[in-house]
Amino acid sequence: MLLFVILVFVVGYLAIALEHPIKVNKTASALLTGVLCWTIFALGSHDKSEVVPALSHHLSQIAEILFFLLGAMTIVELVDAYQGFRIITDRIRTKNPKTLLWIVCWVTFFLSSILDNLTTAIVMVSLIRKLIPNKDMRLFFAGMIVIAANAGGAWTPIGDVTTTMLWIGGQISTANIMTVLFIPSILCLLVPLLFLSFTLKGELGEFKPSEIDPEDKVEVKGSSTMLAMGVGALVFVPVFKTVTGLPPYLGMMLGLGTIWIVSEFINPHADEHQRKPYTAGGALSRIDASSVLFFLGILLAVGALESMHILGGFATWLDETVRSQSAIITLIGLLSAVIDNVPLVAASMGMYDLGIYPMDHFIWEYLAYCAGTGGSILIIGSAAGVAVMGMEKIDFIWYLKRISLIALLGYFAGCGAYLVIYNIIH
Repeated sequence: MLLFVILVFVVGYLAIALEHPIKVNKTASALLTGVLCWTIFALGSHDKSEVVPALSHHLSQIAEILFFLLGAMTIVELVDAYQGFRIITDRIRTKNPKTLLWIVCWVTFFLSSILDNLTTAIVMVSLIRKLIPNKDMRLFFAGMIVIAANAGGAWTPIGDVTTTMLWIGGQISTANIMTVLFIPSILCLLVPLLFLSFTLKGELGEFKPSEIDPEDKVEVKGSSTMLAMGVGALVFVPVFKTVTGLPPYLGMMLGLGTIWIVSEFINPHADEHQRKPYTAGGALSRIDASSVLFFLGILLAVGALESMHILGGFATWLDETVRSQSAIITLIGLLSAVIDNVPLVAASMGMYDLGIYPMDHFIWEYLAYCAGTGGSILIIGSAAGVAVMGMEKIDFIWYLKRISLIALLGYFAGCGAYLVIYNIIH
């Protein structure tokens, strides 16, 4: 039975990693894998009365992550509907390519730490489309946006879905993760940025009159209010968890409920058809629901392997074979460039017991950094990278030749910085 479950998981994992070549959506593969793992577990178990309680235990933990993501995605989508992010992006005016690169990258870095790396990457690529008509130059900016978004998302509990999973699971705490990963995340971006500052050549170009979108000049009422409310709601979640001790998803639901009510009063006299795009209901219809179901499927599969003690045994084998936790976690980060980091982190959470490796242990801190930033090494290695790849039609080989090496240098610079800081502190 164990071998059969492992085989199903490996095949499902490969289907997720090869989503584009096999043309099967990774959400379908994840859901099928999750359900089959639990089905095999139930059919092969000698005591079926233990399976359902185990499933219920994992489902309660999974639900916390899903409701948190659902609330965060809705808030961000609502702010975007009101063009709230334009308040930030419209203030970027420089025509110097290298100056603009630094501004765009650092805005991406800090915006990603508040929102999430996927949303930030989409917002910033939309911005550079309005600032950089030169396609070749824009591709370099898009590649750096991927690196900056992933680096910025790694050092806060709400900036990257993998860090969020570790935070909700109790593996990391807010203040500690922001303290220990800030410098490594900075270096992860700074090294590639310095490299391109000396090697980047070319001009931003000029737009033709026909390429200027008249909708860019249209202002939406309430954009500043919704930006302030949205950012405030997201930043409030860690505070809510610290003060009340309640799960983060409740703080996110509190923020969503509040911003929902405010959105209803911004255009009270407009008819229902006009108001719909600017309501939380409209935002809910636009969020990426398939991503939520993907997390459900993959976390169910990992939960089955954890309940069957497969992941714990694998962790023991790794420790005995490699004999270096830092090497194992560094390798996981490199693997996240090829394989989706969500199942990698979910599997790691199942491999290492919180009773042995408590909150803010070296493993969890280093995993948050490596899994969050390693995906930048390849364009397909992160959700931000895949989104940018689709928006700008970036070729895999082009990214491999132009961006992967500097992303790898940044990754190892951050790894080195974390290990040095950890050894100094401890």
